Amino acid sequence: MRPRSFFIFLCVVVATQSYSQHVPSFEEVISLRSAGTIALSPDGKNVAYTVQSTDWADNNFDTEIWLSKNNQEAFQLTNTSKGASLSPKFSPDGQWLAFLSNRGNKTQIHVLNMKGGEARAVTREEENIVSFEWHPSGTKFIFLKPEKETAEKKQLTSRYGGFETDDKDYTHAHLWEIEFNPAQPDPSEFPCYETVDSLKAKAGCIEWPKAVRLTEGDFTISNFLVSPDGSKVAFTQQPDQSINSFLKADISIFDFTSKKITTLVNNPSADRLEDWSPDSKEILYATSLNDSVANFYTNVKLFAIDIESKKTRQLAADLDENLGGLSWISSGIYASVWNKTNRPVYKIDPATGEHSVWLNTPHQIFEIRFSNNGDQIAFTGRNGDQLTEVFTSATAKMNAKKISDFTGQIKDWKVAQSEVISWKSKDGETIEGVLHKPKDYDPKKKYPLLVVIHGGPTGIDTPTPVPAYVYPILQWLDKGSLVLRVNYRGSAGYGERFRSLNVKNLGVGDAWDVLSGVDYLDKKGMIDKNKMGCMGWSQGGYISAFLTTNSDVFKAISVGAGISNWMTYYVNTDIHPFTRQYLKATPWSDEAIYKKTSPMTNINKAKTPTLIQHGEFDRRVPIANAYELLQGLRDKGVPTELIIYKGFGHGITKPKERLAATWHNWQWFNKYIWGEEVTLPVK
Repeated sequence: MRPRSFFIFLCVVVATQSYSQHVPSFEEVISLRSAGTIALSPDGKNVAYTVQSTDWADNNFDTEIWLSKNNQEAFQLTNTSKGASLSPKFSPDGQWLAFLSNRGNKTQIHVLNMKGGEARAVTREEENIVSFEWHPSGTKFIFLKPEKETAEKKQLTSRYGGFETDDKDYTHAHLWEIEFNPAQPDPSEFPCYETVDSLKAKAGCIEWPKAVRLTEGDFTISNFLVSPDGSKVAFTQQPDQSINSFLKADISIFDFTSKKITTLVNNPSADRLEDWSPDSKEILYATSLNDSVANFYTNVKLFAIDIESKKTRQLAADLDENLGGLSWISSGIYASVWNKTNRPVYKIDPATGEHSVWLNTPHQIFEIRFSNNGDQIAFTGRNGDQLTEVFTSATAKMNAKKISDFTGQIKDWKVAQSEVISWKSKDGETIEGVLHKPKDYDPKKKYPLLVVIHGGPTGIDTPTPVPAYVYPILQWLDKGSLVLRVNYRGSAGYGERFRSLNVKNLGVGDAWDVLSGVDYLDKKGMIDKNKMGCMGWSQGGYISAFLTTNSDVFKAISVGAGISNWMTYYVNTDIHPFTRQYLKATPWSDEAIYKKTSPMTNINKAKTPTLIQHGEFDRRVPIANAYELLQGLRDKGVPTELIIYKGFGHGITKPKERLAATWHNWQWFNKYIWGEEVTLPVK
């Protein structure tokens, strides 16, 4: 090879290798587009799905609808200025696509003709529409919206300003219907005159269809489904909109002919509507029966009920995992369910209740949709080296075709190499975790270790090429570290017994699982125990806080929206039953269990430099937890910082603040693990 040719060849190779091993910036990770909800046309030929993208200029995450026709490449269908388009649903004849969007006048139902044209609003409500369904006739919509503010409430506010009584002042949500006439002319197409009499009534006008209220009562509706024959609407109702009200949810039916509401399922604890049977004679529902003391971590029970005889039968009684998002079609009942770090689709026989795995490729399957006759399916899912994609297939012979390409965004990135590992915890329990390695991992080296703990506690971590949120995991991997994400006791996917293992043992058992995972990697000679950090958000933040006051094995810890004192948490959170169920007591009935599981109890032992991150208006884990941990660590002389993200609740839901939180973790761990001072970049 001639020298010049070799030089050009070398440059090309180096450039190609550099390009193929691109380490993304924090902004690039946050800017990844992702798949959301999907809709399959009745004939199974078209798929609509939402795509979330990042709008840095307006500092938000936008959602728009994309469309794939006949399994071809998808294209963007909506482009909502200063808003989003959500919840796509095809009309029963497949000629229209309806969706929710706020285009300057509250969230309304809009429709698009599948032959082309602009979207137009079908509703003009004064309140935001929460959800909607097509009536099977295709001639009307059923929708859910909150009630208007009463005149009395307006007068009270006008006179006394803003106030509310805890657990009393709620606005209910109820069902309405509105006609849909595709040929409806716009009122502006015909003149509208006022009469000259004193009433000034309008005459000869074209009027928009007016919504008609369907349900009344001192309750709020959380979800609903129209029966396949169009004669009834089933809905889940609960006393009010508070998060704890779900514990008293029941299921009722509204009959279009009689206009009457009949309560169908009213167990003492939570009942949740899942689906109608194809013949409209039965309803599928999930229930906690009479359990209101353990249903945060125990399995719901699945039942079918005959709406006439009220006879019930339990289904999939031995499927040991929480069930939800079920679809009942003529061939059976289908649901995707966690099975350790996989999520296959199970098929349940509605006659016998027996279940079996029906689809397990790709490894994790999420939302599923069937065509009218069940011969086509669309679903979202991914393997461990993919981002979530949209797939379609004929059901007679499953051969999933990927019709999206979200993973293409990372084809030139240096991504995480994922491996599921397992070890024994302190009490002999088998724990799994996802170990991420750098692309150039060398088994002869010992690496710094960063542990990232998921929330929940009934969350789950799975293999993925881009683990993120507010943790710069890809960048740490490229810096030369390992990252372990622990599916500690209480995680989903491992059955009811496993989810129950941290009852009266929160923090304590979870810490065993994390620390035993660290010991497992150490015994294999993989990690440098002098360079280890730990972090997490929500329940992961709580476990991180517990570790910062009960262990000194980590050199740095980050506590994201974490609980520091169960007593403080119990009296401030919006989900008091969560604490009572897991700790089996109130602070006044068993102070000892609250002390045993609280990070603050052993604050005098704390040594680990700790970053605390918290949303200003967090109601799930109120910010008092952050200040209590901060002051305790400061009093002990432990290096600590509290960063408050202005205007946020429990999660960091805007890109700029998510970027800031990522940088704050990068600064903290780089300082205490690698000894580097990192300045937050301005330019």
